[in-house]
Amino acid sequence: MTMNIATKLDVRIYETRQEMGRAASEKFVKEATELLKTKEEINVVFAAAPSQNEFLNGLQEESLDWNKINAFHMDEYIALAPDAPQGFGNFLKRGLFDRFKFKSVNYLNGNADNITKECARYTALLQQHPVDIVCMGIGENGHLAFNDPPVADFEDEHTVKVVALDEVCRQQQVNDGCFATLDEVPTAALTLTIPALLRAKYINCVVPGPTKAEAVKHTLNSEINTENPATILRKHPNAVLYLDKDSSKLIS
Repeated sequence: MTMNIATKLDVRIYETRQEMGRAASEKFVKEATELLKTKEEINVVFAAAPSQNEFLNGLQEESLDWNKINAFHMDEYIALAPDAPQGFGNFLKRGLFDRFKFKSVNYLNGNADNITKECARYTALLQQHPVDIVCMGIGENGHLAFNDPPVADFEDEHTVKVVALDEVCRQQQVNDGCFATLDEVPTAALTLTIPALLRAKYINCVVPGPTKAEAVKHTLNSEINTENPATILRKHPNAVLYLDKDSSKLIS
């Protein structure tokens, strides 16, 4: 079901997570294929979270010229062990990057000796490879990437920055089963900023599950401001919000 609930945001609701993920993967492939008709390569930012599993799994069934895609990821913990399975680069490596032959895969390094230089390095990469498509989710606190309400900035001058993670965001990692306790969750991360994400031509936002229902409600109905960062998606001309019956249960 498609609903034009608010401003420009295209809201699509599916009965199951599997149907939602498959629809998102099909749309992504269509967008990428269309872009590659006029471009030699494209640049895509991917999110790493259990909420993206159905989307990532759906890509296995699609045909695409992956060797013409430069891949990026949108955030990474700082000072988490390099081989930790919770690392977002490691998550995407397992779930996506090792499954296809990309033109390039570009990782954020949360263990760089100089985090300021790492932000500059990744910023330069994104300047060289302007983003065409962002595949993202929404956090329980309404965050986009790791732009939690306390640090979200719709006019951010940075492309990549260091952020402190708020407790709701960190608790979500426990709720998702990524960490056993809150104390294990890192307190800081690298993230692409909101303006960096919104520069993409297309945004596909996959948000399943009952724990996201409140965030979805605010995304669609609250005032557009940084108290609910995902509300800014309503101003993007080509953003699609993919929901299942659980995440959409509080909207009408």
